[in-house]
Amino acid sequence: MGMPWSESAEEALARLESDPATGLGAGEAAARLARHGPNRLAEKAPRPAWLKFADQFRNVLTGVLIGAAALAGVIGELKDAVVILVVVVFNAALGFHQEARAERTLAALKGMLARRARVRRDGRVAELDVEALVPGDLVLLEAGDRIPADGRFLVAHGVEVDEAALTGESHAVGKHTVPVEADAPLAERVNMGYMNTTLTRGRAELLVSATGMATEMGRLAAMLEAAEAGETPLQKELDRVGKRLAAIAVAVIAAILAVGIGHGQEVAKAVLNAVALAVAAIPEGLPAVVTVTLAVGMYRMARQKAVVRKLAAVETLGSTTVICSDKTGTLTLNQMTVRALHFRGRRYTVTGEGYGGDGEILPEAGADAPELAPLLLPMALCSESRIRGGRLIGDPTEGALLALAAKGGVEPETALEHHPRIAEIPFDSAHKFMATFHHAGETVLLLVKGAPDVLLARSGRWMGPEGECALDDGARAALGAENEALARRAFRVLAVASRELPARGFDPGGDLFGWVEELCFQGLAGIQDPPRPEAAEAIELCRRAGIQVKMITGDHKLTASAVARELGLEGEVMSGAELDAVSAPELSAAIERVAVFARVAPEHKVKIVAALKGRGHVVAMTGDGVNDAPAIKTADIGVAMGITGTEVTKEAAAMVLADDNFATIVRAVKEGRTIFENIVKFVRFQLSTNIGAILTVSAATFTGLPAPFTAIQILWINIIMDGPPAMTLGVDPPRAGVMEAAPRPPGQAILSGPRLARLVQYGLTMAAGTLAVFYWALGTGSEARALTLAFTTFVLFQFFNIMNARNETGSAFNRQIFSNGKLWLALLAVLALQVVVVHWGGAQAIFHTVDLEPLDWAVAALAASSVLLIEELRKAAARLRGAMRAQENTKDD
Repeated sequence: MGMPWSESAEEALARLESDPATGLGAGEAAARLARHGPNRLAEKAPRPAWLKFADQFRNVLTGVLIGAAALAGVIGELKDAVVILVVVVFNAALGFHQEARAERTLAALKGMLARRARVRRDGRVAELDVEALVPGDLVLLEAGDRIPADGRFLVAHGVEVDEAALTGESHAVGKHTVPVEADAPLAERVNMGYMNTTLTRGRAELLVSATGMATEMGRLAAMLEAAEAGETPLQKELDRVGKRLAAIAVAVIAAILAVGIGHGQEVAKAVLNAVALAVAAIPEGLPAVVTVTLAVGMYRMARQKAVVRKLAAVETLGSTTVICSDKTGTLTLNQMTVRALHFRGRRYTVTGEGYGGDGEILPEAGADAPELAPLLLPMALCSESRIRGGRLIGDPTEGALLALAAKGGVEPETALEHHPRIAEIPFDSAHKFMATFHHAGETVLLLVKGAPDVLLARSGRWMGPEGECALDDGARAALGAENEALARRAFRVLAVASRELPARGFDPGGDLFGWVEELCFQGLAGIQDPPRPEAAEAIELCRRAGIQVKMITGDHKLTASAVARELGLEGEVMSGAELDAVSAPELSAAIERVAVFARVAPEHKVKIVAALKGRGHVVAMTGDGVNDAPAIKTADIGVAMGITGTEVTKEAAAMVLADDNFATIVRAVKEGRTIFENIVKFVRFQLSTNIGAILTVSAATFTGLPAPFTAIQILWINIIMDGPPAMTLGVDPPRAGVMEAAPRPPGQAILSGPRLARLVQYGLTMAAGTLAVFYWALGTGSEARALTLAFTTFVLFQFFNIMNARNETGSAFNRQIFSNGKLWLALLAVLALQVVVVHWGGAQAIFHTVDLEPLDWAVAALAASSVLLIEELRKAAARLRGAMRAQENTKDD
């Protein structure tokens, strides 16, 4: 079976058994609807809410806590069991509230479908719901219509289609009815129309060849459904941390049980100690603090125009090593703009972007600027488009010319009042020009715009340096060379020309083509979708931060290369055809050298992202069109444009840029890096507490001392004492130079060897200090006082230890020590709560505490400060050794 684009119109009609004059009959249409199904996209059933809630319990940390609660319940300690389970359910509810959101990507695709379509059936034109369309239907289309299904153009009068959302083309594509090669890529099937692309000009009749999931849009929907979203680096690392802690907890619990029972301890008491150890080993606050830290980060990023839809994506962006960016609308404005002119033998540069009319037309240095009206008038009047309030209504290329005319002082509306249009020749890809005829007193003004070679062939005169003169061979060659020079700079080049006709002999209803001869060639305009002004700076910032930027576009290699040079992207250029020709291993070997991928299809983008991820990169994919959505979902983090982005892309993305500004990504990267560093601070703080608690309880058991903490006291330490201060670590300001370092390697462990050694050092200090105070108190008072004092000492250790967590390598006593006011408020609140627990009767009954004397508090504070003082001495010694080594290296040099 032939492809619709490779068949003639007659062959396509015959294969689909349709009549161009009458269309399908009602009976045949109904039969085909039953056979092919409605013209809509398949939907995927959402995951039930209860399963999403159940997912929150599927981790090792939660499993160990539930096991500890069960053990406490078995031996009759129901209070402990209930408290532990309440903590577990609270963490799960918090995670569910933040994370649970249904997949809406396919629903968004469905929502993009045009609702009604004009169709020829039974010889009559009727408006039908697009879901009723079937292969073989004849759809009638006009400028501004959204194409409701895939199909073959049977009639195309001056048709251009905006396919940027599907193919990445930055300008509208001319359409015709001539067959093309069967293996032509999607962007070059110029006799086809695709679902949800838009006619920007002309009139067409479309023979529907595919509906619903069989369309290109349906194929994208299937790719989106097939694309799997993997775990982020943070999720993977926290899972590893959880498994390590669980293994440690199980080993220590087994040892404590064995030692306790071996020393003749009651089984119930040994089990209670084991439960206390299980609680001590698990950082219960970790899920809640990570969730809150990421949520706060989401809020801060939203204030900077980066709206994050998924919590873990905040951290992923911070560890991104490659950003794959769509060109059109992301690195560029997606607003065609005239940036170069050639008029009367002179070259001009045009400033300003977009359709607002802001900017200037500047001659080259040393050149005088002649009157530009003869050049600008055809651009203003030979057009079907209009600009209203900076917004374009119509074709982007015509919008570029209208904006240029406004920059030169020619207002289209005013010009049209002085020169009303009386006839026109619409643009058609067959003759490659548009012509309009305007009343101008005793004459008719003919204005033409089109392809430079076509207008040169129809011109006999031109506007030279000295004014209008004959267009000789030398002038033709010079203009042809200028056209080629602009094309080499990746400009889309248009020419304009004019001619004055005698009004008496002009017939608006006659043969208008006969007048389009002996024109006066006015000049050339180089049109381009310009890079965003801030994009080059953002790319440079990415380079300094160790992040590669790769541009992916549906444009030709020449256009893509020119934009890449202007943006400062350095590297090779690879086309979609070349991507098809290389194997996955070959692409993997070459991909690091490639900076630009041109003429690509959606599946190419997925292939590129997969190759980068295969090399260990953390990949961010940005874009705005439907064509970007599958790769956005496949990437580690997808970034969609909020203004120009389609709903499909936004739903597939993890983050949406509210201002469509590529530079916003760099700010988001900085925020992501800061958030991850703050989470690491919390992990260091929480785990050193856990290690300290494990060592304290274990050492007490092995030395024959009573257990210094109960399970509820340890939960109090882990959740209440550690929780609020740890959460405030999440809003610590970024450290200096956070964007000067390379991205964190994806496989780098939070618990590296040196870091774990320091945590063990903190834990040993806390255990030694707590047990020393405990032993001293046992010898100078009651066991109840000693237990309360040991509990209080361990709580105060956290006050000083959090300073170690904030500064892993530098001194805690730096300029940022008071930069986080929320942290100091939390620490003061923790101290107040501990006073309440120790001295209020109601709390004493729950936590098994008694009143302490002021001397006891002083002893506890003095012992607790040791963890900070010892670490400061270690850091000072390390800095001194580093300075001495640097001095020795200087002497050697």
